[in-house]
Amino acid sequence: MSDTSYLPPKVWAWKPGNGGKFANINRPTAGATHDKELPRGRHPLQLYSLATPNGVKVSIMLEELLALGHEGAEYDAWLIRIEEGDQFGSGFVALNPNSKIPALLDQSGPQPLRVFESGAILHYLAGKFGAFLPDDPAARSECMCWLFWQMGSAPLLGGGFGHFYAYAPEKFEYAIDRYAMETKRQLDVLDRQLATRDYIAGDDYSVADMAIWPWYGQLVLGELYEAAEFLQVRKYHHLLRWAGQIAARPAVIRGRMVNRTWGEPDEQQPERHAASDLDRG
Repeated sequence: MSDTSYLPPKVWAWKPGNGGKFANINRPTAGATHDKELPRGRHPLQLYSLATPNGVKVSIMLEELLALGHEGAEYDAWLIRIEEGDQFGSGFVALNPNSKIPALLDQSGPQPLRVFESGAILHYLAGKFGAFLPDDPAARSECMCWLFWQMGSAPLLGGGFGHFYAYAPEKFEYAIDRYAMETKRQLDVLDRQLATRDYIAGDDYSVADMAIWPWYGQLVLGELYEAAEFLQVRKYHHLLRWAGQIAARPAVIRGRMVNRTWGEPDEQQPERHAASDLDRG
């Protein structure tokens, strides 16, 4: 334990620039900080995102829809540089008042329609195209339970474990232990679920897999927070099997490139406006 302890004041006050990777964009208020309209392309769907786990969910979904032959799922993907505060531009805030990526604009109808929150986008696209969401009520309920499980659980992995393990300006044993324990509990939940089925919600690939894989699949494959050894992920055999299986899907490989600005050059596609943008010959 630390030799010093923090006694909270009666009234909290914001101290700008308090350290950490994202300190320059964190603030306790919402709304736009500057005027900046969003670009629009020619395709029905406009995605404004970055290849973080939440962003990758949607680009994978769109690439999977295109792989099934849904031409209406063609999309333009525009880069939102969150470390530079693009999400606080007036155009993005109009699309998502919460200023978080990803955000989607569907301009296929009489009036453009906005969709924000990654889970909501996956659900919207599944309904729009009739894909990756079971028709059977019981199977659909199971799928939706796991989709919402991810939305509720991943903040403890990302904002909890990921923040204190990888991004916080100082390492605090209590915080890292607290969130490492919860992350390992979640990994065990998934490993037990996948012991008796091919995919998260059953025998068929679904939006539940697309939501969970960018967080937990990438984590156990050693591609998130450089924490695979620390968390002893090799013990989660069923989860590892599933993670590798999803990672090998062509649409997942393509979707991971979209709005990506780091890693190997052939894995990056900061903007995507045509299927050929992702071809790597």
